[in-house]
Amino acid sequence: MSGRIGCRDLRVVARGRELLHVPALDVAAGEALAVLGPNGAGKSTLLRALGHLGGLRSSGEVLLDGRPAGPRELRPAVAAVLQRPILQRGSVAANGAAGLRMRGVGRAEARERSAPWLDALGVGHLADRNARTLSGGEAQRVALARALAPEPRVLLLDEPFAGLDATTRADLLADLRAVLDGLDTAVLLVTHDRYEAAALAGTTALLVDGRIRQLGPTARVLDEPADVDCARLVGFTNVLPAAVTGRAGLLVARPEHCRAVRDGDGDVRVPGTVRRVVRLGGPTRVDVDTAAGTLACLAPGDGDLTAGAAAAVVVEESQLRTIHSPTSGTLVG
Repeated sequence: MSGRIGCRDLRVVARGRELLHVPALDVAAGEALAVLGPNGAGKSTLLRALGHLGGLRSSGEVLLDGRPAGPRELRPAVAAVLQRPILQRGSVAANGAAGLRMRGVGRAEARERSAPWLDALGVGHLADRNARTLSGGEAQRVALARALAPEPRVLLLDEPFAGLDATTRADLLADLRAVLDGLDTAVLLVTHDRYEAAALAGTTALLVDGRIRQLGPTARVLDEPADVDCARLVGFTNVLPAAVTGRAGLLVARPEHCRAVRDGDGDVRVPGTVRRVVRLGGPTRVDVDTAAGTLACLAPGDGDLTAGAAAAVVVEESQLRTIHSPTSGTLVG
């Protein structure tokens, strides 16, 4: 099935090394796809290759509405918002209209058409402000309005929330989700944050070492990792081999679902020695050295454990996930 934007056998090579290979990927009109991966996985490379944004040595096909497309076809169809917003000299209103102006729309019409997008993203009241005086969050809102005003068929978002404080990020995520709902635009979001993927995308791809390891509905991908790399990427960082659990198969758990206790029972209990206790201002992190390696536990309150104390990491059954393939180089849906 073809989508609004997609690729077939897309490869990117630099200095003789293959950075990215995606056999097939499609994002339908009205769909948001998150590409989630660690630093250096090739997320931004994939976004740039799909948008033909330049500077890459790539092969394979990029598809727009199911047809092979190059820069000439993609330029009027695609808008991109990068991690650091680039605003021109002038007012917020002028910057919001800049995307339409670049497509040949007259000044007055461009400002009229872009004004509702500035309003929708919460910066319409700043229309007369010098854009260079905006905060980081305000500037990113203007950049998003500028990208959306021409009503692009494809919107590429390259970690647009990075560098924002937690409150600003949460507010912008909520506002952008409301704006995107109901649009016919295909959206591709590059991120390393699973919460951003959950907030914005109905589908998520996990990218590891330039390969898509897992692709499917976001809720399922974030809760049912296909292999150990995928598990760590979506927060299941505690890996529990059968030798320490007595269970068949490899189990994983998130630190916030593990408890470090002196005494206590759980469906899985792994004994060890407390390595360190770090109070984080809300939850407390306790690292426990075990036969499975160092396991991390996050829990509210200070607890009564100290470094060097005997302890056990306990996990309830409902919080455990089984990894059927410890390592994988193939796509799992």
